[in-house]
Amino acid sequence: MLTTATNRRMQQKFVPTPPAGASENEIQLRKDIIRQNNLDRMYESEDKVNAKRVFREQERIRRELEIEESLLKAESERTVKIETKRREESLAQELEKYKLDQLRENKMRQQLRETSYELRELESKLKEAYVAKERHAQMAEKEAQKFDSLLEDAQIMKRMKEESERAELHQKQIDQMKRIEMNQYKQDLHRQLEEKENNKQKAYEEFLKEKLLIDEIVRKIYEEDQKEHERKLLAQQATREFIDEFKKQREIWKIQEREIMEAENRKIAEYAKIQKERDDSQKESKKAREEAIEKVQSRLFEQIEKDREAREEMEHVRQELYLEEQEALVRNHERVEMERKIRQRLDLQKQYEEQMQYKVMRQQAEQEEEESIKKQMLDKFAADDKIEQMNAQKRRMKQLEHKRTVEALLEERRQRMNMEKQRELDERILSDKLDAYRRQIIEEERVKLLKEHATKLLGYLPKGVIRDSRDLEAMGDDFKKQFQKRQVDFFSDEGWTK
Repeated sequence: MLTTATNRRMQQKFVPTPPAGASENEIQLRKDIIRQNNLDRMYESEDKVNAKRVFREQERIRRELEIEESLLKAESERTVKIETKRREESLAQELEKYKLDQLRENKMRQQLRETSYELRELESKLKEAYVAKERHAQMAEKEAQKFDSLLEDAQIMKRMKEESERAELHQKQIDQMKRIEMNQYKQDLHRQLEEKENNKQKAYEEFLKEKLLIDEIVRKIYEEDQKEHERKLLAQQATREFIDEFKKQREIWKIQEREIMEAENRKIAEYAKIQKERDDSQKESKKAREEAIEKVQSRLFEQIEKDREAREEMEHVRQELYLEEQEALVRNHERVEMERKIRQRLDLQKQYEEQMQYKVMRQQAEQEEEESIKKQMLDKFAADDKIEQMNAQKRRMKQLEHKRTVEALLEERRQRMNMEKQRELDERILSDKLDAYRRQIIEEERVKLLKEHATKLLGYLPKGVIRDSRDLEAMGDDFKKQFQKRQVDFFSDEGWTK
């Protein structure tokens, strides 16, 4: 429509103006064109109005859509806020309920921890285990101190032995030095004797040389002058006298040297004897000292061994007494527990018998009460309706009506009683559930106490603390392995030392 109006406006712009003196046809054509242009302008105005109306309608629809969309959005936001608030309130209520349940459960756990005989007994056994552990630690500390004392004594003995060995080594070194000095002295003495002997040999050789010279002179004299035979004989006789004198002097010198050598040998023998006596005396003194040390060490070791055996015997006796005390405590606890269970069973049996008697008596009383009520109500209805004054048909109908009414009342009463019984049954079931829940909490608290303390007290736990394999499984594999390793006899060769 807008395009048509635009075309008409374009045509109107190009309509020619008729010249002066135009014909009627031209004038008529011009009028037609003007009329057409007016019509076009009118149509164009209508198109504008329609376009404006359409635009306004579209704007109205758009505004309505925007308003509707904003309303829907606001409603959605309000719904989301309401839902969020509801969820937050529900979550807050659930959280508050959870906190109250936790608080209630914690209070119940605390109350059960304080009042439960089983938990108090477990805590008592754990305290006993801590006492036993502390006692064992004190005994171990005493044993360590005794061992340190023995070790110190052994170190003292070792130092004494080392000092003795050092003194012996020092004495050996001194003796070795003395022997070296003695050997050196003997060597020097032997060297001096050899030098003297060499000097004597040289002197003898000189004497022989002189003798040879003399013989040579004698021979020459004998050869030169036979005539001087007498003189030569005299000279030879003088020479033999000289030789005999020399031999005598030599024998005297040998005797003197032998005496000197014998004197020196006697001195050496006396020195060696004195040295031997001194060595023997030192050896005897050393032997006596070593024997005294060995005796002291032997007595000390015997005393240490006696003390150790006495301590072991005392520890054995203490351990036996401790085990007997523990067994007595366990037997006493088992006896008390058995008496408690027997009393509990007797009480339960008595309560059950009393309940059964009460139930029978109550049923009889209820039945008697129903009969009494039934009779009273029938009498009351009969008195109210004056049944005696009615004819037989009406009397029977009235009696049946009264009977139905009484039966309805009795049925209602029975329903109330059944509801009361059901309520008691529900309360009893709830009580059983609460008892089971209490037992569960007690078991959880017991396992929690075991997990908290049993690992620290491994090897000192009294009998009955770990009940069965479920407790071991709850404690973990490491505790289970260590616990099974420690299940040994106190008085076996290995003992309780693993």
